[in-house]
Amino acid sequence: MNVLFLCTGNSCRSILGEATFNHLAPADWKAMSAGSHPTGQVHPRSLALLARMGISAAGYHSKSWNDLPSQPDIVITVCSSAAGETCPAYLGPVLRTHWGVEDPAHVSGTDEEIDAAFMTAYQILRRRIEAFLALPLAELQRDKTKLKTELDRIGTLTH
Repeated sequence: MNVLFLCTGNSCRSILGEATFNHLAPADWKAMSAGSHPTGQVHPRSLALLARMGISAAGYHSKSWNDLPSQPDIVITVCSSAAGETCPAYLGPVLRTHWGVEDPAHVSGTDEEIDAAFMTAYQILRRRIEAFLALPLAELQRDKTKLKTELDRIGTLTH
């Protein structure tokens, strides 16, 4: 199964989701990430955070959803509707769910405050990914309606 973490810029949240998912997921599940308007670079604080968490960031880069290596089965949008962001709508026959997370790239303040915003985004995504991977995935792959219900529920979890 291929999971796509999708946002607008593909520089922070979707990269954190992709790398964390791939770090934790079983071998037959693979995450990728993309943006509808990619920035072209991964935010340096995202890379530093992944390194601190012991998660490899090798090979991750900001890319368009037109450049995906494979067709996703599940699309998880991570933009924050609470911040007034418009989530891109991925077209195609896929299961879609929304896991809104505030964009740490837009936080201003001290280095500590900005780092804290990145850590909060990471912790929320990690908690949701761990909840996702704790589901009876083999069973839910056969019941897409139940899988969508579970993914939508997980999208409401906070840290």
